[in-house]
Amino acid sequence: MAKVKLTKNELKRQKDDLARFTRYLPTLELKKKQLLLEINKIQNHIERVVSEIESNDKKVAAWVDVFAEEVDLEPLIGIEDIKISNGNIAGIEIPIFEEVIFSPVEVDLLHTPLWVDNAVEVLKEQINRRAFLLIAEKQQQIIRNELRITIQRIKLFEEVKIPEARESIRVIQIFLADQQTAEVVRGKIAKSKIEKKKMEAALS
Repeated sequence: MAKVKLTKNELKRQKDDLARFTRYLPTLELKKKQLLLEINKIQNHIERVVSEIESNDKKVAAWVDVFAEEVDLEPLIGIEDIKISNGNIAGIEIPIFEEVIFSPVEVDLLHTPLWVDNAVEVLKEQINRRAFLLIAEKQQQIIRNELRITIQRIKLFEEVKIPEARESIRVIQIFLADQQTAEVVRGKIAKSKIEKKKMEAALS
C-alpha cells in the first residue's frame, strides 16, 4: 500500500474513494452476470445452428445418393456480400449477423436435374448458418475478453482498492485522534502553567 498523508483532506479523499469503489462494485458484478448470460445464450444458438447444419448436410447427401448424379453445385451459388450490423451488449460493441447476399445465377433448366433447385436452396441456408456461426464465435470472443477484464476489475476492487482505502481511513483516523488527544493534553499543561504563573505573581 502506498504511503498516505495523515491529514483531514486525505481522510476525506480516502472516504470518497471508498464510497466510489463500493458503489461501482455492484455495477461490475451486474455486468459480469450479463456477460455470462449472453455467452450462454450465444452458445445455445451455436449448438442449435450446428445441429441444423448437420441435419441438412444429411438431407443433401441423401439426395445425391438417391439420384446418383454428379452435379457441381458450387457454380450455382455466388456470394455477393455478408450483411453485418453492430449491436451492444453490456456496454460493448459486437457484430450482429444479418444475412448472406447471394448474386443471381442463371440455371440451365434443360440440363439440370430437378432436385438441384432444392439442393441449392438448402446449401444457401447452410451458408447462412455457417456465416452466423463465424459471427457468433466472434461475439463470444469479444464478450469473453470483456468478461475477463470485468473479473479482473472486480478482484482489483474487492482485494486491493477497497481494503487499502479502509486501512488508510483507519490509520488516518487513529493518527488524527491521537493528535487531538495530544492537543488537549498540551492545552491542559499550558493552562496549568499559566495558572501557576498567575499564582506566583500574586504571591510575590
